[in-house]
Amino acid sequence: MIEARSSHPSPGFESIRRYRNAAGQQIVKLLPGDYYVTRQDEILDTVLGSCVSACIRNPRLGIGGMNHFMLPRPSGSGNDTWDNVAGRATRYGSASMEQLINRILSVGGRRADLEVKIFGGGRVLSSLTDVGTHNVAFVRDYLCQEGLRVTSEDVGSTSPRHVQYFPLSGRARVRHLNSRHGVGVASKEQRYLHGLEKAPVAGEIDLF
Repeated sequence: MIEARSSHPSPGFESIRRYRNAAGQQIVKLLPGDYYVTRQDEILDTVLGSCVSACIRNPRLGIGGMNHFMLPRPSGSGNDTWDNVAGRATRYGSASMEQLINRILSVGGRRADLEVKIFGGGRVLSSLTDVGTHNVAFVRDYLCQEGLRVTSEDVGSTSPRHVQYFPLSGRARVRHLNSRHGVGVASKEQRYLHGLEKAPVAGEIDLF
């Protein structure tokens, strides 16, 4: 892997890590809480445990992107059940989806033109609350309510996933990782969740 940073990030995404691999391909690395939209020939790359990524593009206009989000999980205290945190959870998920969709629609086109694929939502450690199932249910319901059809998905199961998305062609490459990766992915997601549950929730974002 070559760590040289690309010199032409898409406007507004300068903080996202980007580099060229040994084959000269431009890789965009998404972490939890990120989203990215491009019209360039780039590979959007992420690793998912219980998190979910939606990959959305407008094939007619040649623009597409990916997000990577995780909803809060119950802390285990008697007063902090999934139902109690669901408001914070769905608002965060909605913000991630809306930012991705809005950015793609901002260049024009119709919502009916959008092609959607979803990935992730695994239960990577049996000892953890099954956040992945809630994430998958959320994103399916969200897309249904917004009138967007899922054309392909790889969700659930017990293994983490390495996902690469090619927004210009719409192709996605998914590799299921073995159990030893699951421990590391779950640990990183737990740290992210603790910060997410304490952070204030941003206001609602209007859709085009």
